[in-house]
Parts: sequence; structure tokens; C-alpha cells
Amino acid sequence: MRNQLSWKVGGQQGEGIESTGEIFASALNRLGYYLYGYRHFSSRIKGGHTNNKIRVSTKPLNSISDDLDILVAFDQETIDVNIHELREEGIVIADAKFKPELPEGSEARLYAVPFTEIATELGTSLMKNMVAVGASSAILGLSPDTYKDVVEDLFLRKGAAVVEKNMEAIRAGADYFKAEAGEISTNLQLEEADGKKRMFMIGNDAIGMGAVAAGARFMPAYPITPASEIMEYLIKKLPEFGGTVIQTEDEIAACTMAIGANYAGVRSFTASAGPGLSLMAEAIGLSGMTETPLVVVDTQRGGPSTGLPTKQEQSDLMAMLYSTHGDIPKIVMAPSTVEEAFYDTVEAFNLAEEFQCPVILVTDLALSLGKQTVEPLDYSRVEIRRGKLDVKEELPERVDGAYFKRYEVTEDGVSNRVIPGMKNGIHHVTGVEHDETGKPSESPENRKAQMDKRLRKLNNLPKTFKDPIYVNATHEEADLLVVGVNSTRGTIEEAMPRLEADGVKVNLAQIRLLHPFPKDELQALMNKAKKVVVVENNATAQLANIIKMNVGGEKIENVLKYDGNPFLPAELHQVCKELV
Repeated sequence: MRNQLSWKVGGQQGEGIESTGEIFASALNRLGYYLYGYRHFSSRIKGGHTNNKIRVSTKPLNSISDDLDILVAFDQETIDVNIHELREEGIVIADAKFKPELPEGSEARLYAVPFTEIATELGTSLMKNMVAVGASSAILGLSPDTYKDVVEDLFLRKGAAVVEKNMEAIRAGADYFKAEAGEISTNLQLEEADGKKRMFMIGNDAIGMGAVAAGARFMPAYPITPASEIMEYLIKKLPEFGGTVIQTEDEIAACTMAIGANYAGVRSFTASAGPGLSLMAEAIGLSGMTETPLVVVDTQRGGPSTGLPTKQEQSDLMAMLYSTHGDIPKIVMAPSTVEEAFYDTVEAFNLAEEFQCPVILVTDLALSLGKQTVEPLDYSRVEIRRGKLDVKEELPERVDGAYFKRYEVTEDGVSNRVIPGMKNGIHHVTGVEHDETGKPSESPENRKAQMDKRLRKLNNLPKTFKDPIYVNATHEEADLLVVGVNSTRGTIEEAMPRLEADGVKVNLAQIRLLHPFPKDELQALMNKAKKVVVVENNATAQLANIIKMNVGGEKIENVLKYDGNPFLPAELHQVCKELV
């Protein structure tokens, strides 16, 4: 019996690979196991190799596994592409239809199971994925009935007969494998889980939930990988709370519509990926100049241009910080787990209104689409802060009859804000430089006063932001300080005990506030390390360069990966060990 294993299913995109992994993982989640899933898929509607790798454990985990115990193959390409991950005593169960073969030298055990044939005999070849799930359950020593609740959730709306047919397919797969394999070794059977109920979701779902909890009621957006699931989630959920989602003609329209809704007092946001963020640059500047709250979610993917739409990368960092022309206050937040994505989304809306500026919440593909076990969320932690928004029915009448000073110069840089239509709240709003009432002004004195006002808003944010850096540090004097952002946290934390076992003292600093940068907090951690290793998924060391601009970089070593795949714990263990 073991406390964790890794399972992967692969085949051609469009033949049920994702649903196979979803059914397998959902059943194990309901038994109380911890899971981490990562999908490798092509940037096309149908065809091209795709796989879904699920890691299962009796203990919490936050990264993809280095290797593989069980490979479920619907075609030969799946075996050829993924066999290198399989452990020496790993198992391949493959559809007998394509006459599977293992590469020369492989020590894996191959079982050809007629997924397609069994499914066809039961009524439709579409159920071949259920046959594969059944065979997998036999390896793990699980009863086919383990999957009944999940199958009912998926198919009961089509009738009880459909549910039973799919259960028959699962039982048939399990029975065939048992007959074929005989008494298989129990070394791939899992220890019993704790049975506790936990959530199992992707980062995009957490962001959608966070938006609802934060009081967002309008989302204009244009579909794009890997952000689309946020929009799809809210299309179903927002109407239940009196809100709505609009699919716009492009990302420019999405961003400007979000600004308009926020100006009217409705919490609104949009979500996109790198190409969409590029299109939004001018509108983000409009938010900064008009001091209108705006939340933008950027789910990073491989670039530039269309690049690698369905692959992991962290190459939008400089674009988020510096692409907007001119100088405006801007907040850039970077959650590193699915759970953080929920709470940080709520906080993004609060900060956008408190500081009346654009807030970019950045994730990456592995965090956006990687599916993780999440402990039940604590909604008592959710608070709504709207800053200096005056929602009285009418404001005090101005004796001089002048416009409301919407952009009044204040000590903290934040001015009072009103909802359009409020009596005595009339003011002008424009993207050109303006005076305190919003009227255009090119006066040098006014320009300096307004610019200084806007830019001092965020002076103290790194000190008041909750946990601008996630710290896992036990050493006052470390050999290495490993620094990362977004999804690399789980991988780094898994590599750390391996480094400690090798005698390497290692601390972790995961950056959660990219702008304004928490330079003092990071400097203190860097002072305690002999070397600083910056781990990131891009080719130009963007995070390391941001650190150098803010703190300095005499100790910095770069660890870069930009082939479209996330880091593995073993990779980081090896490269960090070599850097000591």
C-alpha cells in the first residue's frame, strides 16, 4: 500500500481524455484523497495529442509529479510520448484496438484492454473512457461503485438507463483487467483516505467564485485560453445574483465596458491572457488617469503573438508593470495557489476601489487550469471595502455652485468618489489631464499637483498589503533563497526537503505583490542567503530583472524554463543542488 501515486490518460483531443481524468479524479476526491491535476492539450478544437496527469495522495500536495505509475493510452502516440515518465514497474493499460507496443528497453507492464470493443458491445464506442476508468479502478483495488455518484452527477439528466450503461462499462473494464492480469501486485493500491469533503477545482473557478463573493456583478470579456473558464463559470453564476456576463467583440471593448460599469458604481472586471492584455493597455491607462477602479485578470500563456496558447509560461510580467504609456498608479497581484486565487480576487476589488486605480491579478496557465484539492473556503474572511465612495442620495450643496472636486488633491492621493447622477456631485471626466473638478487643464502647476497626487496613492501599499511575499524560511543563514511567482510555489516547496536532505539550507520567497514591489521585505530575506535563485517560466528572466531594478542582483542566479511545460520538483532539486 502506498500514500501517493500518479496516473495519466492520453489520446487524441476530442475523444474524451479530459472527461476520463475528471471522472477518475472526482471519485477519488470524494473519498478524501488530495489531488493535483495538469492537462497538456493542443491549441485546436479536435485532434493532436492531449493528456491529463492526476497525482493522488493521502497528504496535501501542490505540484505535478516527476514520474508516472499508471498510463492509460488510447493510441500509440500516448505511449511513445509519455513512456519516459513511467517508473520501472509502472503499468500501461492501452486500447487493444491499435495493437499497442512498448518501446524497446521499457520495463513497464503492458495490458491491452479492448476499451473500444467492450464499449461498442454495450451500445456505443463513446463509453470507452468508462471502460478505461474501470480498468484503472481494478489496479487501485477500488470498487467500480466508487464512481457511481460521479456518473450520476454527469448523466442522470439523460436518464437512469444512461447512468446504468456507463456503470456497466466501468464494471466491464474492471472485470476484464482482473481476468487479464490475474492477481496483480498491491504496490499500486492506495492507503485509505480520511474521507473528508474538500473542493477540487481549477484556479479560474476560484477567481470566478472570488468575483461573486467580492460583489462583482458585471463581466465583459472576450474568450481566450487560458482565461475562458472564468467567463464560463460566471455566465452560469452571475445571473443568480442579479449580474450578467457579456461577450464583447474584442478585449478593448471588454476593458472599456468594465471601466464604464465601475464608474457607474457596479463592481466589474474582465479577464484575458497576454494578447488581450496588450490590447487593453490604453484602456488601463484611462482607468489610471480617470481614477476609475478596474480589475483585470491576466492568465499568462506562451507568447509572443498567438505563441503557445495552451502551454505554461510566465512572460507577461514586464507587460503588466510597464506596458501602459505614461505614469499611473497600478497594482499587480500574483496568487500562488488556487486557494489564494479566491481570496486575492476579493482583495483585488477592494484595492481597486480603495486606491481608485487599475489592479491586475496575474496567474499562469498551470495555476489557471491546474486542478487542485482546496480546503473549504472561509467566507468569514471576505470583506467588502469600497474606500472613499460616497453613496449618499445627495451631497451637500456647494455654495459657489462649482463642480464637485472629484480629483481633489489630498494627502493620501485618494479623492472622494461619487455615483453619476448624485445631486451636487456633477464633475467632468476625461482622459486628458484635468483639474480638481475634472475640467481639462494644461497648467504646469496643476499637472504636477495631479501627477504627484495619483502617484503617492500606493506609497505605503507594500507595508499594508497582507503577505506581499509568501515566506517559507527556517534558516537565519541559508545557502539558497529560492524566489518564484504564481504556480512555481508548490514545485519549489516539494524540492526543498530534498535539498535539505542533501545538506543544503534553503528558504523560499514567493512574490505575491509584483507592483508596487515589496523591496524592503525581499531585501531582508536576501540578506540571509548566500545565493538567490530566481525560478521562472520565461526566457528573459523577467522576475529576476524586476528584483534587480528594485533590490539589486549581486547574488542572483537564474533558473529558466520556457518550453511550454511547468517545472518538475526533480528538475529544481537538481539545478539548485548544482548552484550551491
